[in-house]
Amino acid sequence: MENSAKNFICISNYFKGNDFLINLKKQGNRVYLITSEKLRDKPWAVDFIDEIFFMPGQDVDWNLEDLLSGVAGLMRQKKIDSIIALDDFDVEKATYLRENLRIDGMGQTTGRYFRDKLAMRIKAKDAGIPIPAFSSLFNDEEINHFADTVSPPWVLKPRSEASASGIMKVYSKEELWHKIDELGTTNRIKYLVEQFKPGAVYHCDGLNWKGKTLFSITSQYLATPMEISQGGGIFRSATIPYNSKDDKEIKKVNEQVLKAFGMMHGANHTEFIKCNDDGKIYFLETASRVGGAHLAEMVEAASGINLWKEWAIIEDCLIKEKEYKLPTIHKDFAGIVLTLSKYEHPDLSSFNDPEVCFRVPLEYHAGLIVKSDSHSRIRELLDDYAERLVKDFATVAQQVAVKKLH
Repeated sequence: MENSAKNFICISNYFKGNDFLINLKKQGNRVYLITSEKLRDKPWAVDFIDEIFFMPGQDVDWNLEDLLSGVAGLMRQKKIDSIIALDDFDVEKATYLRENLRIDGMGQTTGRYFRDKLAMRIKAKDAGIPIPAFSSLFNDEEINHFADTVSPPWVLKPRSEASASGIMKVYSKEELWHKIDELGTTNRIKYLVEQFKPGAVYHCDGLNWKGKTLFSITSQYLATPMEISQGGGIFRSATIPYNSKDDKEIKKVNEQVLKAFGMMHGANHTEFIKCNDDGKIYFLETASRVGGAHLAEMVEAASGINLWKEWAIIEDCLIKEKEYKLPTIHKDFAGIVLTLSKYEHPDLSSFNDPEVCFRVPLEYHAGLIVKSDSHSRIRELLDDYAERLVKDFATVAQQVAVKKLH
């Protein structure tokens, strides 16, 4: 069994994943980071990174052939054992490299199930997983059939954007066709249309090892990403009561999704909606990464599980053919409240309840994470903090239109 240092390439075109890089290095590996030139001055964990390579532009601006050429050049001197995508938008890049360089890990077809919302829905439908009614935008007759048989409102969703970026709500067949025509021939195939089902939105964050879900925790968005993206406001999420009916049902469907989609190892973040009309749990989307917006810190506050750290250890165990063992799980409750701030460094010292365990360090953001053994106390604090943040700190940034789609 080979347990010596291995060579990992990590890709992140956003500033995130320092915890992963640090813990991967602590396992005795060589860590190489590929990121965007625009992020050169970010406080990367340079003491735990052997070398950083920068790509021109950011995200969709990356030239994949240049990326492949650069990694192939690195491979002349170093055997690359694993390629890791740290963000949603890096999944395509990592799968492209793995396929071309024949490196083990998620390939392009499986990668689609964790990036392409249309691929997700088709796969989920085939697996018998409940989803809202949907249609691709390839065929006019199919679109008309959807509009004539599925009651509005509907949402037009970019297939491969993250979170609620680029989503448009539609209320009639006429408006639907108007928006499709506005998209144009090139962009319309990069969207889908789906029935909008009002309800509570949940997320399940977890870890997989050898195709099995070892850890998962369910939380509820108290203001949904779509509401925040399109109307501004305060982002809030909180863990829900353990072993409640919703907790059990969401975790059950989550395991069905991950199994059907071929999730083998590492972190995952999956979203569901409990429909107001029928009370059923419907699958919305999933991702093969740690949830954003500091949800990882919220998960750790509630469970004691650092998703970034454990993901790094899982990748290390996988390459070195070691068994992975999950740490002891705690069952406290936690919640996050977060908003854009009109101040670069907001003074949150007045939020001094003993339950506060984390303060979001981002510039022009005001946010806190609270932890307690009481679910009701978490919800009470989040409601109180949201009102205070709106009054004293919150601001709204205009949503930037999506011009260059993935």
